[in-house]
Amino acid sequence: MEISVGDLGGGLGKTEKEYIQRHHKQQPADNQCTSALIKHIKAPVHLVWSLVRRFDEPQKYKPFVSRCVVQGNLEIGSVREVDVRSGLPATTSTERLELLNEDDHVLSVRIVGGDHRLRNYSSIVSVHPEVSTEGIAGTLVIESFVVDVPEGNTKDETCYFVEALIKCNLKSLANVSERLRFQDQNKMDL
Repeated sequence: MEISVGDLGGGLGKTEKEYIQRHHKQQPADNQCTSALIKHIKAPVHLVWSLVRRFDEPQKYKPFVSRCVVQGNLEIGSVREVDVRSGLPATTSTERLELLNEDDHVLSVRIVGGDHRLRNYSSIVSVHPEVSTEGIAGTLVIESFVVDVPEGNTKDETCYFVEALIKCNLKSLANVSERLRFQDQNKMDL
């Protein structure tokens, strides 16, 4: 299940609110929009985080990324050049790693260039353990962003576009993570 915080109003649970207040401190300017999306994944946090934390391999779960090359060592401030699959209004994106917190499972990335209209884009992804209603070890993923509203667009149009991309990425993250969980279970059963 994916939830856009912008759509929820007061519908957030206490846990989600606490995680957003703690890790997702986006401060939009007047010409920017911001939102946060929530995804519950039926896979343990270590599997989900193993995918999210790979700044150097976003294509492991992001379907619009065809190739990624990191310049230099993988550390805070590292820059990656991402090639985007056709179908989006872009072919490349240049992105910098702002934060990689292994203890709290938080990743932050800022777009610093590319042939697209996402200016001053910054995102934060946090990954949190939870237990599903079926008693399965699961993961709560929250991704928030802030971005400039391009000239000729409204805040709603801009947020809708970015949220659609993030929803697609989160759905793919869930599919890949849940497949890995299933493969791990099968190995243990052998």
